[in-house]
Amino acid sequence: MALAIHSTQSAAQTAGVKILVFGGAGAGKTTLISTLQPFNPIILSAEAGLLSLSRFNLPFMQITTPAELAEAHRWLMCSAEAQQFGAVSIDSISEIAEVVLAKAKATAKDPRQAYGTLIEECMASLRLFRDLPGRHVYVTAKQELQKAEMGPSKWLPSLPGSKLGGQIPYLFDEVFYLGISPPQPDGSTFRYLQTTATFDRDCKDRSGMLDAYEPPDLSLIINKILGK
Repeated sequence: MALAIHSTQSAAQTAGVKILVFGGAGAGKTTLISTLQPFNPIILSAEAGLLSLSRFNLPFMQITTPAELAEAHRWLMCSAEAQQFGAVSIDSISEIAEVVLAKAKATAKDPRQAYGTLIEECMASLRLFRDLPGRHVYVTAKQELQKAEMGPSKWLPSLPGSKLGGQIPYLFDEVFYLGISPPQPDGSTFRYLQTTATFDRDCKDRSGMLDAYEPPDLSLIINKILGK
C-alpha cells in the first residue's frame, strides 16, 4: 500500500484544537465552556457544578463511570446525531480520575496496582478524545502545587497520585493556566489564560500563534491558532 503525503497545514485545520486548562476553584474553568458556543459544544460533565452555565442552553451528558466516558466517545465517533457538535468539553479530568482510582482500589490487592491502573486508563481515555477527528476538545483540571526537592515548586493539573498530573500535559498541544488578576486600582479583577511556561507553571502553546497571556475566550484562541 502506497503511503499518502499530507500537509501539516491542512491537518491542523481538520484535526481540531485540543486544549487542557487548569486553575484554582472558582477561576472559571467551567464557565469558559460557554466561549465555545460558535462551535456548538457538548459537555461531558463529571462534576455537579454546572450552575455557572445555567444562563446558557448547552447540552451535556453526566459521566459517573469510566464505562460511560468510553460510551460517550463511541457515540461521538459513530452517531449521526453527534456530528452536529463541533467541540467537546470534559469537565473535569480531575473528577474522572478520582472515579477511576476508586474503582481500581476496589478490585486491586495492592494499592500500587490501583495507581498503575489509574495512569493507564486515564492516559488511554484522554488519547481517544485528543484524537477525535474534526472536533475541538477542551479538558478542564483542578490545580495543585507540586513541591520539588530541588528548584522551584510548580503548579500542575491536579490528579490523584504523584505522576499523572505531570504526564497529562504531554498529550496536549495547548496547555493553559486560567488565572485571576490581583485587584486593580478600582477594585475590579479580570481573568486571563497564561499560554507560556513560567518558573512556577508549566504552560505551552505549540501553535506559536498566541501571546503569553490571552483573554479567556476559547473561540477567539482557536480561530487565532487556525489563522482565521
